[in-house]
Amino acid sequence: MDVLAGSIDVRDLLSAPDLDDPSTPLSAPDLRLLIDRLHLRSVHIQRAALQYALSHRRDLAAALSRSSRAAASSASAASALSAALSALSSHPPLDAEIRSLARDILSAREELAERREALGVVAAVSALHARLRAAREGIRAGRVVEAAEAVRDLKCCLSSVCEEGGGSGGSEGEPAVFGFLRKEWTDCFDELQAVLVKIVDNSVKFEPEKGRVIVSSKLAGGEGIGVELDVALRAMEIVDVLDYGMAKIADLMIKHVMVPAISNSSVVVSVEVLNQEAVEKPEAILNVVPSLESQDYQDGSALYSRLIEIIKFICKFICLENRSFVHCFGKLTWSRISNLIITHFLSKAVPDVASKLIDFEDIIRCTIEFETKLKDMIFISTDAKEEKLSQFVHDVEVHFASRKRSEILAKARNILVQYDYPDRPITEEGLMQVSSAVGYSSEYVADLLFQPEKCYISKSATQLMKLVHETLKDACLSSTRVAKEFYHAARDALLLYKAIVPVKLGKQLDSVSQVAINVYNDFLYLSQEILGLAFEYRADFPSGLQKDAVFVDMGPTFYQIAEDILEKQIQLVISSLKEAIDSADGFENTHQSQQYEAAKFSVEQVIFILEKVHIMWEPYMPALTYKRSMRITLDYVFSRITKDMLLLDDMAAEETLQLQRLIHLMLENLSSLFESFIAKVDGKDKVLNHMLWAQLDEMLPSLRKFHLFDMPLKSITEAWESGELIHCGFTSNEVVNFIKAVFTDSPLRKECLWRIGSSSAST
Repeated sequence: MDVLAGSIDVRDLLSAPDLDDPSTPLSAPDLRLLIDRLHLRSVHIQRAALQYALSHRRDLAAALSRSSRAAASSASAASALSAALSALSSHPPLDAEIRSLARDILSAREELAERREALGVVAAVSALHARLRAAREGIRAGRVVEAAEAVRDLKCCLSSVCEEGGGSGGSEGEPAVFGFLRKEWTDCFDELQAVLVKIVDNSVKFEPEKGRVIVSSKLAGGEGIGVELDVALRAMEIVDVLDYGMAKIADLMIKHVMVPAISNSSVVVSVEVLNQEAVEKPEAILNVVPSLESQDYQDGSALYSRLIEIIKFICKFICLENRSFVHCFGKLTWSRISNLIITHFLSKAVPDVASKLIDFEDIIRCTIEFETKLKDMIFISTDAKEEKLSQFVHDVEVHFASRKRSEILAKARNILVQYDYPDRPITEEGLMQVSSAVGYSSEYVADLLFQPEKCYISKSATQLMKLVHETLKDACLSSTRVAKEFYHAARDALLLYKAIVPVKLGKQLDSVSQVAINVYNDFLYLSQEILGLAFEYRADFPSGLQKDAVFVDMGPTFYQIAEDILEKQIQLVISSLKEAIDSADGFENTHQSQQYEAAKFSVEQVIFILEKVHIMWEPYMPALTYKRSMRITLDYVFSRITKDMLLLDDMAAEETLQLQRLIHLMLENLSSLFESFIAKVDGKDKVLNHMLWAQLDEMLPSLRKFHLFDMPLKSITEAWESGELIHCGFTSNEVVNFIKAVFTDSPLRKECLWRIGSSSAST
């Protein structure tokens, strides 16, 4: 049938050369030719198909026969199925009976499986209970190792059975038998643990009053059955209660053996080994008894030798040279033993001075050897965390520096808590005045590093700076680690002053007091000393500290505190002066006797306050500070009094005279203050004269305003025109108002007022 294969291409049936283009239309002759050729091709295909059928007649006949039989079989099956369906439809309950029977069979099979599973659980429970009973009998019979193994195995089996039986470790709804089994196992475990602990306790007896420990390897345990100590310990290890079983022995060993052996240097340790074959008789006795001869620990070799002997006794007679027993006992006791050694020996052996640190090398060597021996005995592990003693002795420099730092800070705190300053030398003659005849102790007169002045400081500040310098000198001679501790101790000591003194003396700092000036001087002095510390010591510090040592951050803080204290003292004084000036009631009507007396009393109060402040400040403050503080105070007084007087209008002649008397009274009574003020400025004592008044006028512009009350009208006008009054701080309105208030209306007054007005306008 090759002729039928493939498809027919119409272009192959045409011979036109231009049919390659699909868009070319066919002509009528081409269409007739195409029809003829298609007809011939169809005839050829029919002949080929007939020839193929004739040549394969048998195969085609067999295929048709099989198809006929299959069709007949399918019809027969359809008929049988139709008959069956008809039968079922005629008997409806049959399918329900089949389904019910299937369910019954399935239920019976499930019930059978559950019963088989329940029987298995019951058998397992029965077996477990039997094993628990056997384990208890083994405990009472002294077979503690077998009993321990049984208890250990039963724990796993019990968990497995409970899981298979639907229990979940005590969950609600589980079978009661599982709870019963768990309780039985717990009771058995507790009984085993109690018996084992009793055996161990009876095997190791402590007699603290006699200073000895008695160890027996075989004693009566349980119900009189002999159980050896090593057997009991192995049983504990099996059930994982070795730590619990040895805990009491470890505690008693620390209390009755280690504490006296470490804390008391006059102790002798000895071991007696008795007949090991004797039943229920002591096998070994450890004696820890005081000695009449006191032994000095020195390098610690005697102490470590004593402890090694005790630990060997523990390893041999209590732990029976079993590595796991020894390690467990060491784990329970080593932390406390090492702490006792550090507390009673190593911390006390830390040198007090840096020069003795070299002598500590022997202690370091003996300590390392001691821990190495304990590692060889498996008493401690090779973990670096267990080397507590070695870590301590290797850090001896840090411990030394830490102790010194604590001592330095304690000493600094004691100095500051007992804050002390010398009493000022005074005599009482009316007002308190400084006696120039009595000198001050040079111990408390300090030079300021960055100012060409001296100031009077407290004894506490002197002692504190002495302590700081000593500390930093020690830092220069120490290693980097020790030097850092000294450096921080020096900083902390200075910071303690800032933390303690202002709080301790808070009440005095809140009032005008001599103590406040002392504290101001202290902070000023310390601020400059702090700034100089780095320059003084940095080059001598160890190289590891030179870059880290910083003091400059503290200096500005101390200086600011000093300035705050001074500012507060000035404000407190000004507040007192304001109250005194306010009592003058604006200096009005001073031509009246009563008003004049009130104004005079106010002036006297101002004088008293200023003299008191003068006595309090002048001997103690640095010269520049005294000058600045007194200038602020006097400026306030003179400005305030002048202001009140200039506000008066239409003053009578008598009133003007009284105001002049009050001004002269104040200036005359403040002459000693002015003299000290000028002396402080020039650095030498001078007599108050006309030249010095001129200097005062230059330093205190507000003082010049008082001259206005002594000047005639023409002088006032000339002073205004020359600018002198403007330099003193007067305004044209103040001068005009003063002239109108003091001088009566006249052609001269009008002329002067016109000249002042013209001068102000031109200006």
